[in-house]
Amino acid sequence: MADIERAARELREMDELARQGSPVHALHPLAKLAVTVAYILFTLSFGRYSIGALFPMILYPAFMFSLSGISPLDCARKLRVMLVMVCAVGLFDPLLNRQIMLSLGSLNVSYGTVSMITLMLKGVFCLSASFILAATTPIDSICGALRMIRVPDLIVRLLLLTFRYVSVMVDEVAVMTTAYKLRAPGQKGIHISAWGSFLGQLLLRSMDRAQDLYDAMLLRGFRGEFPYADMKKAGAGDAVFVLVCLLCFIFLRTVNVGDMVGGLIV
Repeated sequence: MADIERAARELREMDELARQGSPVHALHPLAKLAVTVAYILFTLSFGRYSIGALFPMILYPAFMFSLSGISPLDCARKLRVMLVMVCAVGLFDPLLNRQIMLSLGSLNVSYGTVSMITLMLKGVFCLSASFILAATTPIDSICGALRMIRVPDLIVRLLLLTFRYVSVMVDEVAVMTTAYKLRAPGQKGIHISAWGSFLGQLLLRSMDRAQDLYDAMLLRGFRGEFPYADMKKAGAGDAVFVLVCLLCFIFLRTVNVGDMVGGLIV
């Protein structure tokens, strides 16, 4: 029950974060979406052993966290499961590729270890950039930006409804879990013998709730399209933001800043 309540609370917190005021929140949604996609593409384009060249890409999420007033700890807490999964992707690389890449005194570093760290950094950086977009832009505005670049309306509509009504599903699970615990006091969790009926009841309740929601939408004038958001026109500041970010990404991708800084230190 505590896990379900925590999930519902975190969903509400994401909405609250997106409604705050900061220079990042004030940027046009399309500008933030374009920069986020570009950042992810540039980050993923680094080679599997380019850990030194990749590391300076941390500057973008660090700068955006600072400018938006959102704590990186909030990002780590809300994406803890995804971060663990991303970091687990390359765990077997050190076992599969044991060839020594470099030696630091008595410590030998294999190609597999460098590949593992690079994959982890890529995943953490990309998740951080995506979190910044979601935490500084309401879902309606993100969907409006997607429609502006001609993403099919069906896909955008599914994204919006899934995000908006996943909380309804969480509430239904909470109600059913509470009812189960009242009928099985002292039992920890839901017994495996009840999983089938529990999921079946959840499906039926979800279908009934979905029909009620759809009827309510029709009564309010829904005819197949959403007015996703009152999208303002992008201004000069948004264009400058996109241009500066792209130039920085290109610079960090073409110039090995990590080796330059390391050479200066040495």
